[in-house]
Amino acid sequence: MKLQPVVYSPEEAVRRAQRFADDMARRRTVRDFDSRPIPDEVIAAALRVAASAPSGANRQPWRFVVVRDPEIKARIRIAAEAEERAFYRRRATREWLDALAPLGTDENKPFLEEAPALIAIFLERYGLDPDGKRIKNYYASESVGIAAGFLIAALHHAGVATLTHTPSPMRFLNEILERPRNETPFLLLVAGYPRQDAEAPDIEKLPFDTVVRYMG
Repeated sequence: MKLQPVVYSPEEAVRRAQRFADDMARRRTVRDFDSRPIPDEVIAAALRVAASAPSGANRQPWRFVVVRDPEIKARIRIAAEAEERAFYRRRATREWLDALAPLGTDENKPFLEEAPALIAIFLERYGLDPDGKRIKNYYASESVGIAAGFLIAALHHAGVATLTHTPSPMRFLNEILERPRNETPFLLLVAGYPRQDAEAPDIEKLPFDTVVRYMG
């Protein structure tokens, strides 16, 4: 397959890069969601972006489950909050809790029911050939992480806010969503539109020069 890249002039490339950077800089994690549904076409297009991500040996070890059924969302919330209670009351160190304090998080996760869509992202640890023999997946965590980033960016580009939720452990998602044993829950992405009264924590990103270094 011959590559046919799109070539922009340097000026247009700079404009496009800066517009995208400015748009992504406005992205904020949301915890207060409106019930307004996300158009099916928006979710499908964003998932197409996610599924286009690069992966080790092109194994594409990501699997996505879109959850909009209120009863299933309620089951996920019950299971997730049980794990979160254990985390906040027993598992988390004082240092970890202090780090989370500015974000105002706790074991209560109403957004799991309020948001119009949950997208459960699974990591396929290994594939199976027609005879049931295991097929190794390479760099699966890195690959699925890249796909998740693509998905968040695509939803934001369409005006959809997201929240990355990672209760630990998340194996309850396999049972509730009827996923096979070779898939491990990687991330529960909460997606929707912010309520009019929604607020975000007052936090700042590290200075550009702190996280970026040029050599040559």
